[in-house]
Parts: sequence; C-alpha cells; structure tokens
Amino acid sequence: MKKKILLTGGNGFIGKNIQESFLNIKYDIFAPRSFEVNLIDTESVDNFFKDKYFDIVLHCATKPGHRNAKDLTDLFYSNIRMFENLARHKNKYAKCINIGSGAIYDVSKNISDAKEDDIFANMPKDNHGFCKYIIAKRIKNLEGFTDLNIFGIFGKYEDWQIRFISNAVCKTLFNLPITLRQNRKFSYLYIDDLMPILDFFIENDVKYKSYNIVPDKPVDLLQIAETVKKISGKNIEIKVANNGYGLDYTGCNNRLLKELGAVKFTDMQEAVLKLYKYYKQNINLLDKNLLLTDK
Repeated sequence: MKKKILLTGGNGFIGKNIQESFLNIKYDIFAPRSFEVNLIDTESVDNFFKDKYFDIVLHCATKPGHRNAKDLTDLFYSNIRMFENLARHKNKYAKCINIGSGAIYDVSKNISDAKEDDIFANMPKDNHGFCKYIIAKRIKNLEGFTDLNIFGIFGKYEDWQIRFISNAVCKTLFNLPITLRQNRKFSYLYIDDLMPILDFFIENDVKYKSYNIVPDKPVDLLQIAETVKKISGKNIEIKVANNGYGLDYTGCNNRLLKELGAVKFTDMQEAVLKLYKYYKQNINLLDKNLLLTDK
C-alpha cells in the first residue's frame, strides 16, 4: 500500500510543486485547504486528527513574513502554534518532516558555508528566523521529527514579484532591466531537486535531527542575472544598486551527502532555462505593472 502523507501548505510554492511531482504518484498525499483544517486553531486540528492516521507529515505551511506578505501580524505566534498543533498529535503519524530555513543561522550575520552543528550558535533577530530556531529546539526532543534547512529555493509558482530568479526572468520577458540591491552569494536549490531528497527522508530513518538542503556550490546573484540575460537573448540592462558583496547566505551539505550518497543537482543554467520556458508559456498570467517597482 502507498504511504499516506499529510501535506500542510499544499497551496504554497513548495506544496504545489510537491503535488505535481512524482511524489504524488508514489504516495497517497492529502493536502487539506485552510477551510478544511486551520492549523493555527487547536480545536480545528484536534477535530481533523480524530479519525485519521498518516505515515508522514510534510510540514510546509507557514505564515510568510516577506516584503510582499499581505498580513505581518502575529507572525511568530501563528507559525509556532501551527507546529505545536501538529506536534501534539504526534501519535497520529510515524514521522514529521519539517521544512525549515537557513534563516535559523541568523540572517543579520554573514552565513557562509553554515554547518548544522552551528545552528544554535546565534539566536536570530528576525521573527521568521526565530520561529525556525524555536521549532528546531523542539524537534531535537521529538522522536521521528526532522528539520530540513532550505536557504534559497526557486521554481514555478514562487512569488515572481519579489523572488529574485523568477523576477529577473519575468522582467526580461517584458524587456525590463534586471535589478538587484547588491550582489550576494546564495545556496539556491532548484525546486525539482527537492523532490528526490524528500523521497529519501520519507523512506528512510536518518541519523540527525537537522539537515541543510543545499546544492554543492553557491552562486552569486550577478551570475544568475547574467545567465537569465543570456537565455533571454536580449540586450537587457542589469542594474546593481550597491557596489560590493552583501552578506553570504550559503550552507554546507556534507551531512546530507553522507546519508544520501551522490545527489544530482540541476545545473543553474539548465534550471533557469526551464523556468524561462515556463514563464514564457504562461506570460498571460503575469502583470507587467507589478514588475515596474521593486518591493
């Protein structure tokens, strides 16, 4: 029989891609909408789990705190309460895979080749990072729970108004300049590469409680902008507001590779080309006016 998976945040960027991947064929994935179960509401979650059991919970749901978020109130409360409402029903599933963030290392500082042993060396100052920090503390003491730290991830269904790679691609489609505040180094993961990694964590019991989910090599934003420009075939201007490098946001994947073995990460040029083709085919879904001002 197929393993039963509860996917939270199924209507989000990562959740949508999971449901369109091979994982949705291999496993029986149930992705309830917020009107079916409100993860912030304890009574709603209690009622949901009354007559249900899952093999795996993939916790991708989050109340966003990015600059395009519609509601920034109660960010910390909401995200912690969602996690705790799931954790209190841990007897209703065998394992929980939590989608974490590189922000756990504290984005106010330079995060360069970060290693999991250093996760609690700094306490993040921002709400998003602090949520991830507190959840990671809880996961340390919860049997069957694993935290996956994703630094940068890109692909279709991400917010193209603010997410750099999709934003750059969409701007070239409308002959607009690619813009960035400052060049930085990122550990960017292509969304398709997450799926076999999730598959491994679903199928296997792992040694550690926390893993950095990052490719082998970081890439800088200016490099990506040049790649997008080349793929577009247009003489698009690339505007960099500030000189020099900003803070690194990169992680080390040694722990991940020691358990998974060889992992094939999609080359950045190949990934950007796939994304470019996607947006070109769906250009009718884009609004040029939303690309004219950077948020």
